[in-house]
Amino acid sequence: MRGIIFITLLLLFSEAFSSPKTILFKNNFSDTSIYISFEDSLIHALYEKNSLPKSDDLTAINNYTKQGFKDLFSKFNYNTSIPYSNQVNPHAEMYMQEYLQKHSKYLYQLRSTAIPYFNIIENIFKGYGLPPEMKYLAVIESGLKTNTTSWVGAAGPWQFMPETAIEFGLVVNKYQDDRRDYFKSTRAAALMLLNLYAQYHDWLLVIAAYNGGSGRVNSAIKKANSKSFWDLQYYLPEESRNHVKKFIATHYVMEGQTFNSKTTESINKLTDEEIENSVVETITGKFIASILVQRLDLNIKTFDRYNPNFDQTSSSAGKYNLRLPASKMELFKASKYEILNACIQFLMEN
Repeated sequence: MRGIIFITLLLLFSEAFSSPKTILFKNNFSDTSIYISFEDSLIHALYEKNSLPKSDDLTAINNYTKQGFKDLFSKFNYNTSIPYSNQVNPHAEMYMQEYLQKHSKYLYQLRSTAIPYFNIIENIFKGYGLPPEMKYLAVIESGLKTNTTSWVGAAGPWQFMPETAIEFGLVVNKYQDDRRDYFKSTRAAALMLLNLYAQYHDWLLVIAAYNGGSGRVNSAIKKANSKSFWDLQYYLPEESRNHVKKFIATHYVMEGQTFNSKTTESINKLTDEEIENSVVETITGKFIASILVQRLDLNIKTFDRYNPNFDQTSSSAGKYNLRLPASKMELFKASKYEILNACIQFLMEN
């Protein structure tokens, strides 16, 4: 009898540890014990400890969160070396057209001043294993401003409500409001975004939940009987649905894409005359589009038409075939090293 009991216990013990990717976890938000993935358990541990992941855990989380754009991009995440339209979900391209037609001018203007803020956010997100694209959520939340307060009391670049801010480790009282601190609030946002990702495993659903709450997203999933954003979007409140639309459009512009809808393609495309009167030169070095347009007295939108995806391509490839109107190319050549020094100085300071 003792032998049978011993064998039974041994089998149970072996079963409990045979699958390292599944563990029993006590959900923080209910009294129900649920099975979650190994990566989700790491994320919940970060939430419990309000801490950064260790090196090995960071690698696991990073590989896990990269898969979250499966409904937006054909290869799970954005590839700067492939044309946007060749990799984005066709639903998404149609989805953002209307918003871009109305707001692309504002986004292009913001792009030229956003780099220092993006650097802060991306460096913090990197430490939590978040994909860099999620930094664009701060654009649609607050326009990257610390002094923004909504009519319901959400504040700071990540628009935290007081109770949510406190839950994720921020101090909010009449003497101190960490929601307006870029570093502290971004760390809290990283934890919150990871926590939502552990629920949905899809960044589009995370964005919807960040705006409208998990309850509304859960209800939409149930009604649509699907976890695909494109299937359940019309079961979401319009504001949450538009939040995702804003994110996709912002990502499109901030990644250096020139807006080309069917009705505006001919406007944004270089004419034969513009091509004929322009000069191309291969450049290397840490050049930044916002500094270039300032020194060359060019409009950022015009620069983007001549040099689509400049910052991302030059950063990843280490070089870029810069195209400029002939007069501007002469100015660039005359002050090339001065401009490069200004770009390097900007990067060092920020």
